[in-house]
Amino acid sequence: MMQSQNSPHVTLVGAGPGNKDLITVMGMQVLQSADAILYDALIDRDLLANIPDSVPKIYVGKRCGKHHAQQSEINKLLVEYAFTYGHVVRLKGGDPFVFGRAQEEIAHVESFGIPVEVVPGVSSAIAVPASQGIPLTRRGVSSSFWVMTATKRDGRFSEDLKWAAQSSATLVILMGVRKFIPISNKIMQFRSGLTPIALIQNGTLTNESCHIGTLNSAKTLFDSVDISKPGIIVVGHVISEHPTFFEEEVQRVLHSSL
Repeated sequence: MMQSQNSPHVTLVGAGPGNKDLITVMGMQVLQSADAILYDALIDRDLLANIPDSVPKIYVGKRCGKHHAQQSEINKLLVEYAFTYGHVVRLKGGDPFVFGRAQEEIAHVESFGIPVEVVPGVSSAIAVPASQGIPLTRRGVSSSFWVMTATKRDGRFSEDLKWAAQSSATLVILMGVRKFIPISNKIMQFRSGLTPIALIQNGTLTNESCHIGTLNSAKTLFDSVDISKPGIIVVGHVISEHPTFFEEEVQRVLHSSL
């Protein structure tokens, strides 16, 4: 590869929670100025539809343990493509600084003297519940919320899950679909089994689904979920704001009594 005539620089862009229209105006403008693009798994491919074919677009997604590229390889590609092409856009789902490993990429790129900018994105942790009409805070119900991943690198539950479950805050748990039952059981050590819980998949997309119940009905709820799809778990009484919450619970009670 030849050295680019353009100055090497990298921009980390948050693509938003899924729907292509939820990228910010600045994010879209930066994307359209890219000389090369490295994009993640949960990116709406329509975002790339209007980018010229001459601009390299490299998929570096990581989903459910199936890594197309290891983080070390992504770091290396960012530097290589910046020197080769000029302006590289690292297109990341949601917001780059919410469990996006952005700091690792920035530190590696800057160690080569390449400047890095960040364009924040709409985080799925907030936008996906909102798309279902679930507020994360509500006066008299919840005055705060915790955003966390289900487990640590070694597979154990984060201590934050225990501390959050003991609070009255709304819980927003990312990357936890496959451990939905253990998560529910852990929370029930500290909260009533009648606490509402929601599992939202394919958030903000046309095939978005929302499964709602209580901690007591977590097993029944989980049986109707496709665990191969990404999702967000929300726990707390704010879920009662969802228009189908009481309807879903009545149907479960009736079904269990038959």
